[in-house]
Amino acid sequence: MQNKSGASERRRKLLARLPARDRGNALWFSSPGRAEIVGNHTDHNCGKTLVSALTCDILAAVVPADDAVGIVSEGFRPVRIGLCDLAPREEEKGKPAALVRGVLSFLQREKHAHLRGFTAYTSSNIFRGAGVSSSAAFSVLIAEIENVLCLGGTLSPLEKAQAGQYAENVYFGKPCGLLDQCGVAFGGLNKIDFLHNDAPSVQPLPAPKGYSIVLTNTGGSHSSLTAHYAAIRREMTDTAAFFGKNTLREVGKEEFLGAIPQLRRKVGERAVLRSFHFFEENERVDRAAEALQSGRIGLFLEQVRESGESSYKYLQNCFVPGSVSQPLALALKLSERCIGEGAFRMMGGGFTGAVLAFLKEGQETPYIRSMAEVFGAERVYRTELRERGTGPIG
Repeated sequence: MQNKSGASERRRKLLARLPARDRGNALWFSSPGRAEIVGNHTDHNCGKTLVSALTCDILAAVVPADDAVGIVSEGFRPVRIGLCDLAPREEEKGKPAALVRGVLSFLQREKHAHLRGFTAYTSSNIFRGAGVSSSAAFSVLIAEIENVLCLGGTLSPLEKAQAGQYAENVYFGKPCGLLDQCGVAFGGLNKIDFLHNDAPSVQPLPAPKGYSIVLTNTGGSHSSLTAHYAAIRREMTDTAAFFGKNTLREVGKEEFLGAIPQLRRKVGERAVLRSFHFFEENERVDRAAEALQSGRIGLFLEQVRESGESSYKYLQNCFVPGSVSQPLALALKLSERCIGEGAFRMMGGGFTGAVLAFLKEGQETPYIRSMAEVFGAERVYRTELRERGTGPIG
């Protein structure tokens, strides 16, 4: 959890990187990470999810410029994108430049924005490759900077999220749904129903009281896992196609159950299991949201645990198929041994990444110590749910 002195130190170091002439003119922005609480891999089939912004973030000092967008990020090569050529580039796929170019293209085409150049100097304490959506935080940040500079702040959180998703899908090459970007753009803890993907229903919820959140980054990179993520979405839509539908949300659960003998021959058992996860996960989201609204924290935690178990057993995204390297699965087993009153689950796209744990306040220290012994103290991160989504800061 970042304290005020830590935030001030980050800002001071970032400001020192700016040219002296620009330090008094910088605009400041913050774009958070996000935690998927319940609703793993449902958004891309118009499902339901519980998602929250987190207190880890990308901090940006922004200086308006003329004809290009420049990004100077710690740990990355500088990016410079001219505003006159925003077509996709094959050589940029999987790189930050693709996200910048994709967001700018979306805003120019969909919002008829007269784009403004800028240089953003950024610092991030969102650990990468751990399911906390550093790429969504980055892409929504670019949309928000243009929103402030040239659109008068008129973009809604949903429109900023859509710009980020477009950049990820079309330019970056990641076939994600809209969950990550919505979690970043809206802020707070929300139940989001993607039944109508162009206008999802967003219901704010109270945060569970008396519990701390600890994230353990088990290491590994998502960069080589796109095919595994794509297979989850493809197998769910293959099941939907069996019924003549585009998404699983259009298929009734009883209709699905009645067709399992034919489905296993047509799409395979793994697709059937992943579809089971989809239907049951939507029900868990509803129960978890109702539990939070009524203050039944025990029931809420039960849904978190069940969601994690379903991801492991039926969605099957807690280790890379065929690999003997299984740090995420190990972190789940260690969490099972360490956590008493609380809940834990894998988080995000899966196969590698993070374990999220809700711990009764006062029980964090032994859990953090146990996870740090295996994965390293720098990979165990205490955080909090954050009310504000991506936006300017004073």
